[in-house]
Amino acid sequence: MANTMTVKILGKSSPDRQTIDHGKRKTLARIKDAAVAATVYGQAPFVFSRQKTVIRVLGTHVTLQEELRQRAMEDLGIEVEFSPHGSAAVLQRASISPGSFDLYEQWSNSINVLWRANAIQPIDKKRIERWDEINALTKTGKLTPESKIGAGDAPHKILHVQPDNTLGEMHTDRVSFLPYVHNVDSYGYNTDIIAPGTPYESESWGWLLDPAFRGKVAIVNAPTIGLFDLALAARSNGLVDIADIGAITKTELDALFNVLLEYKYAGQFSGFWTSVPESVTFMKSGRVNIQSMFSPGVSALKGMGIPCRYAAPKEGYRGWHGVMCLSSATHGRQKDAAYEYMNWWLSGWPGAFIARQGYYISNPERSKAYLEPEEWDYWYQGKPAAKALSGPDGAISVNPGDVRTGGSYERRFSNVAVWNTVMPTYDYSLQKWYEFISA
Repeated sequence: MANTMTVKILGKSSPDRQTIDHGKRKTLARIKDAAVAATVYGQAPFVFSRQKTVIRVLGTHVTLQEELRQRAMEDLGIEVEFSPHGSAAVLQRASISPGSFDLYEQWSNSINVLWRANAIQPIDKKRIERWDEINALTKTGKLTPESKIGAGDAPHKILHVQPDNTLGEMHTDRVSFLPYVHNVDSYGYNTDIIAPGTPYESESWGWLLDPAFRGKVAIVNAPTIGLFDLALAARSNGLVDIADIGAITKTELDALFNVLLEYKYAGQFSGFWTSVPESVTFMKSGRVNIQSMFSPGVSALKGMGIPCRYAAPKEGYRGWHGVMCLSSATHGRQKDAAYEYMNWWLSGWPGAFIARQGYYISNPERSKAYLEPEEWDYWYQGKPAAKALSGPDGAISVNPGDVRTGGSYERRFSNVAVWNTVMPTYDYSLQKWYEFISA
């Protein structure tokens, strides 16, 4: 650990020590002379200090939260600087300026972009202290043998660095990212306005394009995320034919965006949000009643007394896996400190903290000890809440008797329709997305 080091200059000997050998007297005299000289030149004579190591973390508001930063600094004895922005902005910055960060936190759909741009370097699996505790989801794409993997960039497909320096499924000693936070996403809706549906039965992505909600719908402004929300909605409503939702072709993209533009011109969408706080503001203000959402936003709204329900769509969830990546420009002590920070994330407390906002951690059993039994039962087991539960901000976000929408950890991750993905048509999809947003 890089704790601040201080050296105090001692003056007189202790009363119980009346004799000092000649060598020690000479040493003290030299130190005294040096202190006097330092005073002459205006330097502090009594304390020499070494600055703490600083690591810079680039990411989104999802994991770059102040309480996490403060706890990491307290536990590790290093300085941690957070730079949170919207998902598209951080990906662009990281891909063109690896020297601007030491660690990058976002989602697995950013890995292929960063790897091809040489913006990140391989992580040595042997330096991840709890690698063996990481569960099967990241390593195989499934929590249980019966689970469906889901289309697109399932995390195990892009985790390991292959001998030819590509990313693939064969296990090696080097990985492209640290597996840690993950979840399944859908949309949230205000049940004071929209009647609650039935999880996995009537709740549908198609609701985002339901004319009954015209003018009260918002979508996350991220082309590798919001695109899939709308593609799932359009396909569910029979508006487009898409053979592989994780690899949409140019022809299919053209057809999809033709439909979406019609809906936009008709006033279906109220806006496009770029951060969790903005999504909270959208629903809190009444601007929208239904929108793409991330779990912390749902938790925050519930804490404010707004009945936001996180849907369990019958078509399946959009899955995402958090990635922590090491900048290709980070070396030396900063690199060592970055590994300390990565290991800290799997130490237990951080996983419990993010569980209270609805997220999972890759080694959940270690975090179980930091959660109350009622919290573990609700967030991971899908059981009814035995008592009121607080979110990370201390506000009550779960009332007694509430059941987590979608059920347990295993059930939710057994129903992934598609992962956040960088498709083969990524560049073309970017063009179509920004044309749609600016239309």
